[in-house]
Amino acid sequence: ALTTFFQTLPENLAYLLDYTAKLMPQVIEGLGVTLQLFGLTLLFSIPLGIVIALGRVSRFKILNKITSCYILILRGTPLLLQIVFVFFGLPLIGITFDRLPAALVAFSLNYAAYFAEIFRSGIASIDKGQYEGAEVLGLSSMETFFRIIFPQAIKRVLPPVGNEVVTLVKDTALVYILGLDELLKVGKIACNRDASLLPLVIIAVVYLLLTGVLSKIMTILEKKYAYYQ
Repeated sequence: ALTTFFQTLPENLAYLLDYTAKLMPQVIEGLGVTLQLFGLTLLFSIPLGIVIALGRVSRFKILNKITSCYILILRGTPLLLQIVFVFFGLPLIGITFDRLPAALVAFSLNYAAYFAEIFRSGIASIDKGQYEGAEVLGLSSMETFFRIIFPQAIKRVLPPVGNEVVTLVKDTALVYILGLDELLKVGKIACNRDASLLPLVIIAVVYLLLTGVLSKIMTILEKKYAYYQ
C-alpha cells in the first residue's frame, strides 16, 4: 500500500493543484465577502465597544445599568440567534435589512459587547494612584484618560482583543444561514457538486492562513506597545 501511495503521489498532487486552480476564482469571491464583513465589523464594533466600556465605568448609575444590560444580552445569547433576529425578526416590526447589512449589524453589536468588557477590564486594571498623580499635575479628567490611562489599557488588552479578532474570522462562516456567498458556502457548494471533501479542505487552509496572518499582526502590535510596560 505504501508503494502504491508513492507511485500515485505525483498524479494526486497534479490533480490537487489543478482542482485548486479551478476552484480558486470562487474561493477568492467568497474570501472577498468574508473580509468585507470582517473589516467592517471591526471598524464599527471596536469604537462602539470603547464607548460602551466608558459607560460601564461611568459614575452615572443609569448609564452603567444600561450598558451592563446590553452586554448581558449580547454576550448571553448566541450570535447565530442574533443574526436570525436581525434579518428575519426585525422586518416584523418594519425594520428591514439586506443580507450583508443585517449580518454587519448583528456582528457589530455582538462583538461590541465583547470588546466593551475587554476594554473595561483594561481600564479597571490601571492603578488608581495614576489618576491621583495626574490630578496633582493639573491634568483634566479627559487628558488623564486619553494621555495616561487609555494607552496603558490598550497595551494590556491587546492579547484578548487579538483572540476576538481571530474568532471573528471564523464566526463569519455563520452568515451562511443568510445565503451570502462567503468562504464556507463556496466550499459547501463545491463539496456537494463534486461529491468530494477536498473543497472544504481548501477552505480550511484559507481560514488557517487568515488566522495565521492576523495572529502575526497582533504579535507585532503587542511588541510595538511594549514600551508601556
